[in-house]
Amino acid sequence: SLIPSLKREMRNLSEECSLEPVTVSMAYVYFEKLVLQGKLNKQNRKLCAGACVLLAAKISSDLRKHEVKHLIDKLEERFRFNRRDLIGFEFTVLVALELALYLPENQVLPHYRRLTQQS
Repeated sequence: SLIPSLKREMRNLSEECSLEPVTVSMAYVYFEKLVLQGKLNKQNRKLCAGACVLLAAKISSDLRKHEVKHLIDKLEERFRFNRRDLIGFEFTVLVALELALYLPENQVLPHYRRLTQQS
């Protein structure tokens, strides 16, 4: 399955954009929830990964407008999709997650620990 490689891409991109490990951890949780719901397919998996990173960055970071633009540029470049598709898909992911972007600590912590031990 391509899920581990997509998560690796999410982590690498987040590091390039100087996002905190907690942000990446949140993106992982969002992504895994979509996987468990069966929402991923070959056509949308990169858009799902990108939207999860973007949503996590928006909810957990104090990003300025130019930082969000930079993140979207990097997502578009890394995952090779159109920014318009990403922005549209962001809402689809938000609905699939039932607007539940604030996550309990016990869901984020295992990913956070793994990420901080790797770096």
